[in-house]
Amino acid sequence: MEHITLSFPATRTAKGKALAGVVGSGDMEVLFTADQGQALTIDITTSVDNSEQRWKALFTRLSALSSLPAGQMQIHDFGATPGVARIRIEQVFEEVAHA
Repeated sequence: MEHITLSFPATRTAKGKALAGVVGSGDMEVLFTADQGQALTIDITTSVDNSEQRWKALFTRLSALSSLPAGQMQIHDFGATPGVARIRIEQVFEEVAHA
């Protein structure tokens, strides 16, 4: 298991908490808690070794396509494809945007 911590500037605020995915499902779960800070901090635990560059690229792309909310995100990844990862992350962002 590999542990990765990333931080990106947040460009919007959100409220509440959100969960997407199920850790026991074989792909991944994402937990997000909004705060009033200036950054999105991401803690990733993954079964895929040497995947830090893949995660950085995913969040760089997400930040280029839309604004990232301030808060804390925990990701428990068990080999999800980048497409599934993006869907789960966007699901929690959407949920807190409507809180």
